Amino acid sequence: MASVVAQSHFIFGLRTGVGNNLSFVDEQTVVFPSGNSCVCYNTVQRCQRFIPGSEKSRAMHALAISANRRYLAVSESGEKATITVFDLQHEQGRKRKILTVGDMLVQEFVCMAFSPDSKYLIGQTGGPDWMLIFWLWEKQKVLATVKTSSSTNPVSQVSFNPYNNMQLCVSGTGVLKLFRYAEGALKQNSFPKVESINFLCHAWTSATRVIAGTDTGRLLVFESGELRREIDLASKAVQDPSDRQLDMKKIKDDDVDEGPDVPHITAIVSYSKGFACSFGPGTVCLFEKNEDEGYRRSSEIQIPPDPNCSELTPAECQLIDTMCISPAEETLAISTDRGQLYSFSLSSVETNKFVTQEEHFEFLSQSFHSKSITGLSVCVRKPLVATSSLDQSVRIWNYETKALELYKEFQEEAYSVALHPTGLFVLVGFSDKLRLMNLLIDDIRTFKEFTVRGCRECSFSHGGHMFAAVNGNVIHIYSVLSFENIINLKGHNGKVHGIEWSLDDSRLVSCGVDGAVYEWNIQTGKRESESVLKSCSYTGVAFSSDYKTILAVGTDFTLKEIQDCQVLREVPGDDVAHTAVAVSHSGRAVFTGTSSGTIRAIKYPLPIQKEWIMYQAHCGPVTKMVITFDEQFLLSASEDGCLLMWKIIDKEGRGLKSNRQMIHTEEVLVTRSDLEEKIQNMLELRMRLEELQMENEYQLRLKDINYNEKIKELSDKFSLQIESLNAVQQAMEMEMEKQEREHQETSAEVTVKHSKELKDLELSYSQKLIVEHERYQGLQQKYEKMQEDNEKQLKAVEESRIRALEEVTQIYEARLRAKTQLLSQCQEEPQQQIREFKEMIRQVEEDEERKIHDMQMKYERKLHTEKEFSTNLKAETGIVSQKVYTLQKQIDEKCTDINKMKQERQRLTGLIRSLESDIEELKRQICGHEKTNQDKDKTISNLKEKNQELEKLKFVLDFQLNEMKKQTEPQQGDINKKKERIHLLEEELVQTDNSNTQLKLTVSELRLKLRTRDKEMQKDMQKNKDLETQLQRIKSDLHNCVGFIQEPKKLKDSVQTIYTRYVPQSDRVEKKAVDEDIHRAFIRQHDHMEKIIGSLKTRLAKSAQDHERVYVKMMKENVTLIAEINELRKELWLMRTQVIDYKAQLAFFKRTNKRHPNTVEGPKMAPTHEDSH
Repeated sequence: MASVVAQSHFIFGLRTGVGNNLSFVDEQTVVFPSGNSCVCYNTVQRCQRFIPGSEKSRAMHALAISANRRYLAVSESGEKATITVFDLQHEQGRKRKILTVGDMLVQEFVCMAFSPDSKYLIGQTGGPDWMLIFWLWEKQKVLATVKTSSSTNPVSQVSFNPYNNMQLCVSGTGVLKLFRYAEGALKQNSFPKVESINFLCHAWTSATRVIAGTDTGRLLVFESGELRREIDLASKAVQDPSDRQLDMKKIKDDDVDEGPDVPHITAIVSYSKGFACSFGPGTVCLFEKNEDEGYRRSSEIQIPPDPNCSELTPAECQLIDTMCISPAEETLAISTDRGQLYSFSLSSVETNKFVTQEEHFEFLSQSFHSKSITGLSVCVRKPLVATSSLDQSVRIWNYETKALELYKEFQEEAYSVALHPTGLFVLVGFSDKLRLMNLLIDDIRTFKEFTVRGCRECSFSHGGHMFAAVNGNVIHIYSVLSFENIINLKGHNGKVHGIEWSLDDSRLVSCGVDGAVYEWNIQTGKRESESVLKSCSYTGVAFSSDYKTILAVGTDFTLKEIQDCQVLREVPGDDVAHTAVAVSHSGRAVFTGTSSGTIRAIKYPLPIQKEWIMYQAHCGPVTKMVITFDEQFLLSASEDGCLLMWKIIDKEGRGLKSNRQMIHTEEVLVTRSDLEEKIQNMLELRMRLEELQMENEYQLRLKDINYNEKIKELSDKFSLQIESLNAVQQAMEMEMEKQEREHQETSAEVTVKHSKELKDLELSYSQKLIVEHERYQGLQQKYEKMQEDNEKQLKAVEESRIRALEEVTQIYEARLRAKTQLLSQCQEEPQQQIREFKEMIRQVEEDEERKIHDMQMKYERKLHTEKEFSTNLKAETGIVSQKVYTLQKQIDEKCTDINKMKQERQRLTGLIRSLESDIEELKRQICGHEKTNQDKDKTISNLKEKNQELEKLKFVLDFQLNEMKKQTEPQQGDINKKKERIHLLEEELVQTDNSNTQLKLTVSELRLKLRTRDKEMQKDMQKNKDLETQLQRIKSDLHNCVGFIQEPKKLKDSVQTIYTRYVPQSDRVEKKAVDEDIHRAFIRQHDHMEKIIGSLKTRLAKSAQDHERVYVKMMKENVTLIAEINELRKELWLMRTQVIDYKAQLAFFKRTNKRHPNTVEGPKMAPTHEDSH
């Protein structure tokens, strides 16, 4: 037989007291701590993925998610404080690293943060040391540590600068410090004096700016660690939370603290448009950036109140612990101190920007319990689970849809809960009474109260005809049908902690703190069996699957199986007390909950040794456990306020096959008064619809008349504008012709002048070229002679080297022979002498080679310098001739460009003037349209008042409406024709709007072109002036140089000085390339500007298209409204015919009643309480 295992499936609840306990993994998934695990919850698919905590963990202190949303860091404390980094991309949240601080004594890490590149992690330890530790976490390496605060000033938050990996911020009570990691240490940057300020939170909004919130409601802005300014929150909207603070004092609730008069700022989060911060209980303010780098309060979002309560509820007074924004900045999510999760769509702020309405949060998934769960119960006919809690609420959950079906808050704590097997009734125990309630479609309503005080345990029988309720040490049995107390079971000496019915409802088992487990006979009220162990205080009891034995758990750390007043088996529990027990209906497994929050799955029959599977579940003691009747889910509740669903499967991963076939029903209860109220609301809405129909018809007629008048006015105005534009165009053409003639005359004069200058330059440069050519020929002859001499010398040197080598080899060969003779005589130093001779040979050879190489290099350098000198002279002559040619060409091109630009400028100035006048006229028209719209609004308000007066004459108008219908039928054709005409006129309006936008575009283009052309003209004019002055100087210098034509040395010096003066050192050869680079840069800039203009054109066209789409959409909506009005007319006519039929039937029944008064009985009296369906 395969053993049964439990797999965590879904959890309802949030673990409070954990820093930064809510983060977005992606746009649809959030991660938060719940129980002893971290949960990844997909808000769209409504599924959860669990990341279990460590087995030896005593507490979870903080969470941190990396900037790339891949890694999650969890701070836990057990035997020593650790930080565990999980990989969220892995399906089961694989552990990447476990970070510790070595030998340092650290009790806990109160807060953490990842660096922007997710490589580094910082952790802030708790008191009294308050050390900040800087890790390279992937290598588990501590890079630096620093003490951030004293023992009396706790730190509340640490964070990295999102724009700098090495800069971080620490804030707390009297602490706001900036640190930078450099040279292997964390160094403090700034020292602001903030000892008297208690900082609760902070956020980076730029690379140098930090905004911090205090416990006195102040928002302080720090630039580079220095306090710059304070954001003013004293506005009308700001004073609302203080009013809510005053209202909080009226709430008689132990778990709502009476805060100070000034609201706290407990959380801040920044995003691209600004930042969001909490401001007092249940309120979040959104701030947007201004143009002057300040912030403007844009909107306020509040936690919604309880719809069933008119006064201020605890839900509105929740303090916000954590805020986070989704990666795409679409959703804002918050967690509160009461363990609730809310979300808000930031895109709705943009859409409702101009609508003054209150914004409210919505539940991220559903409402959770905020305190210990005291009761847990399931039913047979529906997939429902009921829970009661010390937070004064009762909640009904659906474990198939994983949703909260119903919940209701009461004025006192709920100690126990039991669901009727039908799922239509619930039994709740309070401190003063036990209440039986109906589960209606949208409410939980009391219809019977029982005088059972402080009922800690209650349970319906399997048949649903009886229920048992515990009052101290007495168990009361009541009938559900007659509400009578059938029997009282007395025998326990202490409080009863657990009860369970047998399958046939004939027996009941109970356990208590007195160490007694009793099995009761319900018919006689006597005990059938008992087991008393005074050393043990029992906390849970259950029947086995065959209802023959009893399983009980208590404070003696064992699980006991009891039969016939004897303990058959005991399973020890490793010094951990069992607090709850549940048995599978198939009898294959027993599940127990412990005081440490773990769940244990034990095989049944019970093993002798310690054999079980343990699961990490809750962070507090398990209070209740129950298995659903279809044996698919195990439900566990705890003092941490979480309800955890476990899927029961075998080791092969298959669900258990139950012998029972469960068919879930969908019936709900509705009271007669609620049903009648909804019918009445429907009738009122129908009446309102008729009124709106009449009003819309009248407004449509008015709009038709107004639009016709507007179209006439616009057509007249545009015809006049076209005539004026034609006249302006003719005048501009005349001016253009005149300018062309003037430019032709000026260009002819300039060409004559430049031709003369060119001839002079050609003569002067031709003479210079002849002189330089003669000089070049002489240098070439010298170069040839020097080359021949060098070759002769090289040959002589080589021959002498060969001779010297032969002589040296002969000498050393003779010596070698002598030395060989000595070697035979002296064998002690042969190797040393060989080395000496080899070294001498090598040195001689090297010396000879060096000499040869030096001589060769010397003559090669001389040859190279002569070659360079000749090539430089050639290049200089070519450059000078090329420069003259290019300068002349540039002068001609610039003159033509100047003429063209002047013509273009005059043409564009005229165009701009005419277009500006057109724009002014169009602005006047817009002002006129706005005035007419205001008049129309006034007329509409007057018409609404008239409409209210006309409602009084309703019956008269009904008769007139029928007559009007008959009259309007022949006029329907005319209405259709007018609609077609309106459609055509609207199309013309759209075309005129498009032409206006195109004209504006052309104006902006022409202005841009004109500015660029003006700048180009000024540059070219300046360049021409500089070139003319340079030419004059070159001419004068050349004239002086001609005087030295008979003296070659002076001529050479003067030419070199001219060359150095007018040709810069860096641009002697590459001048042409530089000019080309400048020209290319100019072309690139020109292309860039044209691209910008093109993009602006496309944006303008898009905005025009959007405007047209909105306009067309409005017209389509009007058409659909007209169609709906016509359909409603038909329905109205049908309803009136039905009313006439009903009246006729009523009259007929009245007549029959008058004829036979004695045959029909009068109506009976209504019952005292409301009937339920």
